[in-house]
Amino acid sequence: MAFWRWLWGSLYRKYVLFITAVVTAALLASGASELYTSYTGMRAAAGSLQREKALGAALQIEHYVRLIEQQIRWTALPRLNDPYLQQRYLDFVRLLRQAPAISEVSWLDAKGREQLKMSRHSMDRVRAGVDRLKDPSFAGARPGMTYFGPVYFRKKTEPYMTIGISAERPGTGVIVAEMNLTFVWDVTSRIRVGTTGYAYVVDSKGRLVSHPDIGLVLRRTDMTRLPQVRDALADRSTSRSSGAKSSSPHDLDGRPILAGHAPLESLGWMVFVEQPATEAYAPLYASLRNTALLLVLGFVIAVGASAVFARRMVTPIRALQSAAARIGAGALNHRIDVKTGDELEALGSEFNRMADSLRESYASLEQKVAERTHELVEATRAKSRFLAAASHDLRQPLHALGLFIAALNEPGSPMDPGLVKNINRSLHALEGLFNALLDISKLDAGVVEPEIRDVALTPLLDRLSSDYEPQAEAKGLAWRYRAAHAVVRTDTVLLETVLRNLISNAIRYTHQGEVRLTCESTDGCVQIEVADTGVGIPPEKQQEVFREFVQLHNPERDRTKGLGLGLAIVDRLTKLLDHPLQMATAPGHGSTFALELPCGDERLAQAAAEIDGDASLPEESPLRVLVIEDGIDAREALVTLLKNWGHEVMAVASPDEVASIPGPAPDAIITDYRLREETTGSEAIHRIRRMWGRDIPALIVTGDTAPERLLQAQQSGFALLHKPVSPGKLRAFLRGVQREHSSRPVG
Repeated sequence: MAFWRWLWGSLYRKYVLFITAVVTAALLASGASELYTSYTGMRAAAGSLQREKALGAALQIEHYVRLIEQQIRWTALPRLNDPYLQQRYLDFVRLLRQAPAISEVSWLDAKGREQLKMSRHSMDRVRAGVDRLKDPSFAGARPGMTYFGPVYFRKKTEPYMTIGISAERPGTGVIVAEMNLTFVWDVTSRIRVGTTGYAYVVDSKGRLVSHPDIGLVLRRTDMTRLPQVRDALADRSTSRSSGAKSSSPHDLDGRPILAGHAPLESLGWMVFVEQPATEAYAPLYASLRNTALLLVLGFVIAVGASAVFARRMVTPIRALQSAAARIGAGALNHRIDVKTGDELEALGSEFNRMADSLRESYASLEQKVAERTHELVEATRAKSRFLAAASHDLRQPLHALGLFIAALNEPGSPMDPGLVKNINRSLHALEGLFNALLDISKLDAGVVEPEIRDVALTPLLDRLSSDYEPQAEAKGLAWRYRAAHAVVRTDTVLLETVLRNLISNAIRYTHQGEVRLTCESTDGCVQIEVADTGVGIPPEKQQEVFREFVQLHNPERDRTKGLGLGLAIVDRLTKLLDHPLQMATAPGHGSTFALELPCGDERLAQAAAEIDGDASLPEESPLRVLVIEDGIDAREALVTLLKNWGHEVMAVASPDEVASIPGPAPDAIITDYRLREETTGSEAIHRIRRMWGRDIPALIVTGDTAPERLLQAQQSGFALLHKPVSPGKLRAFLRGVQREHSSRPVG
């Protein structure tokens, strides 16, 4: 480990090692590829050479035998002279003189009887009349075809072969000659393969017919013990290719060799040529040595070149490192002087420019830090002011609500309708504040999913005009409304939220003049504008107003002037709907907000309107409602409200208490999201559904505004309402359950 840490701890050593490894790997790959190519090529060339040598040797031996055949055939020519036997006799004498390999020659007449025989080893016979009709040489000889008999050994030493040639004139008999095959040695001994290679001949049984070492022939050596001979004979017997090679050929002494063979089809022999493997592969071994020397030389050159290259590269890098360390230590006036003419020199110049920039920026750094610190402090103070204002806004209606309730609790206090109205107004104020905070939380949590569809804008804009025209006139403002018929693709509820926030702001911050709501169709889209002649927004505040809690003209935190959340909600919703929002404003000249919407399909909008128009509320019928709420006050209030609506209510503090409730399954479940023992409302609903074995309609009520809690509740898949719950929304849920009950088949 210490060695590797030392090796990799230096850039110089890394470069040397890396470059050496790359060059060496390239040399090894090139050398290995060259060696492999040379080896395979040389093996193929050596095999082809052995094959060609074998074919050449076979041709020489066959040529020699054919010369003998021609000399014998000359004696078989017709003889017209009267002393016929005398002429044939002279021909045989001439044949024995001219062809030393012929040791015996006979003439058999057409009936296979011997008429003349001359031999080097026995007495001549004339008209002996020996019946040789059944001799294979007589039966095998045909006009135009020569009979070559199998190899046999005379006196068990010398190999011989019988040759039978039919006379050219039919009925004149057959010339039979015995050929001493030891004379083939003259041919095979002259065949050389390389320096020490040789050729030899075997018959169909693998016995040696001719060999440069004549002693092996005389000993009748069986060559089938050699794998190359055995494989070649097996190939021939199965009619396979004669070019097949033995996996490990060797000679009679067991030394590895390269061997090739070729058949002598007419004689039934096989000719083999052999060359010692060391001699055949000598060029390959020389190439291996040369390649190894080149690799060693290349490795040495690579080490030297990599050392030089690494030093030339590392030296300026070290200079850059040292200079960078000095600059980092504060010596911003230090300059890097690297003259390499490449990227390192450019890097040094960049370091110098960086040092200049750092020196220039360092002078103003403290001031910038002070400014950023001041901004942070101001932001923290603004947030604190908002929290204080929000606390004030929450306490005001709560304070009023407590006083109103205390007045109701006074002994003998009558039920004053005005007092009830004041209580409702305080509740509505609280609900508005909580809803604004909840809208921001839901948008931040990503639980708001728009339902985009084709809708007609006119009904929505008419309703908004009806709602806000009285407010504008009550403040002494002129209300201008103009809307062309248009169909757009949007979420109506979210779009209405955007427009209400914009119109409310326009009325709130306009003290004289007018507020306009217009709608016009342009190329491929529809543009809605909300304009006013109010106070306007300064240029430096035009981006700030879209952040939460920002109010430019409400230092006293008057609740009637909003909470500073409207434009933050507008910004989030327009991005969610993908409706571009543009703002044009100037102090004292009012503001114009333009919203761009995509055009929709008129037919789809009409179809959706017809479906919505067919929906009707069912008549209210009593439901059996299960309430799960661990807060006593909230549980009692909800039970009281549901009973006043005529429903049968079962109230528990946790799902564990449900099993003790008698009677049938509830028609609906209303549960808080956070229950006792870390149980959630969705878990409670699943348990109760399993208990009664059916999917009971369920509603989750939660007071959480944390984004992660809102996301968990949204992902549960159940209907969701946020505290404080609007009685109207609660009643809408129950009416949906009633509608579902009324649609079920009876029985």
